[in-house]
Parts: sequence; C-alpha cells; structure tokens
Amino acid sequence: MSAASVRSSVSENIQSQVSELEMIQAVRTLLIGLGENPDREGLVDTPKRMVKALKFLTQGYHQSLDELLNGAVFTENTDEMVLIRDIDIFSSCEHHILPILGRVHVAYIPQGRVVGLSKIARICEMYARRLQVQERLTAQIADAIEGLLKPQGVAVVVEATHMCMVMRGVEKPGSWTVTSAMRGLFAEDPKTRHEFLTLIRHPPTFR
Repeated sequence: MSAASVRSSVSENIQSQVSELEMIQAVRTLLIGLGENPDREGLVDTPKRMVKALKFLTQGYHQSLDELLNGAVFTENTDEMVLIRDIDIFSSCEHHILPILGRVHVAYIPQGRVVGLSKIARICEMYARRLQVQERLTAQIADAIEGLLKPQGVAVVVEATHMCMVMRGVEKPGSWTVTSAMRGLFAEDPKTRHEFLTLIRHPPTFR
C-alpha cells in the first residue's frame, strides 16, 4: 500500500470516529477561547454553519478520479498540445486553514488518448478542495493527468495568493506564488516548455 493510501485510510478512520455534533462543539470551544459568547444571537448558528462550510471546502477528500471522469476519456489520433488556462481555484492552506485563491494552467500532449475539457477543471478542483500546500497541489494535478492519459507530456502552473501571507504574518497583499510541474516532453524539450509558458503569460491578477 502506498504512503498516500495509508494517509487516506488513517484519515478516514479518524473521521469516522468524530461526529458532526463533536465538530460543532469544537467550534463553540474555539469561540469561547477567542473571548466570544457562542450563545449570542449572531453566533448561535455559527458553529453549525462553519462545520458545513469546512466540509464543502474540503469535499475533495471524498471524491475520486473515476467518479469525476465518468468515462470521459476518448481515443483520438492527435499529438498537438492541449491547453486549458485560467482555471480558477479556491483552496485552503493546511497550516492556518485560510484561503488560497488562484488559477491553474494545464497542458498535455496526447498519445492516443484525450479527456473531456471540463474534466481537467474538475481534477484541479478536486485536489484544491482539500487542505493544501501549493507545491503538492501542483504535483497532484500533473501526476493525475499523467497517470490517467499516459501522454507524451504534462505541464501544470499554479498562480495563487495566500491569505496566510496577506491577512496575517508578513501581511503582504498583492504577493503571488507560482509553482510548476513539468512531465515528459515539457521537462525534456525546452521548445515545448517555452511554447507552453508563452501561451499562459499574462499579468497574475485574480478575477
């Protein structure tokens, strides 16, 4: 069993031992620790809403590639680059559970198999909807597409702003983090990599 499978299994076992009521109570405890009264009118339903929101923001833990793809992988005799750029993502930093807002650019060079374009965006969203670090998110997207299609190459670039840097800590609004993962031809052939990077070049602004 791989390390990732072990981590997933451990997480599922821990989760199965924690009820939603216990999660709600934990949020109430946090509010009290912050000096608030969780029973006042504005906060009385906040623990329940926060648990619901966190479950939505981390729903990627309960999704799988098979479910997302739903058979949308097709045989196609093409070897030209396929690029889907500016895929908006919303993730959460695993260190502070604060938002990561950004966009993903994904390209691959087919080798007899292509995937429905919307599925690329869904793969990005599945991994983003977890507690993340940007470096791992970038690699997970690239590895998923490489494993799924066995293409000649995969390239992924993630540009994101991290609220843990903007709202707290160094407090640097306007800072962007860029990570990349290159596989196959994109790693081996400078011309192919340059073409991809040229096609996605633009000022990093979040819409």
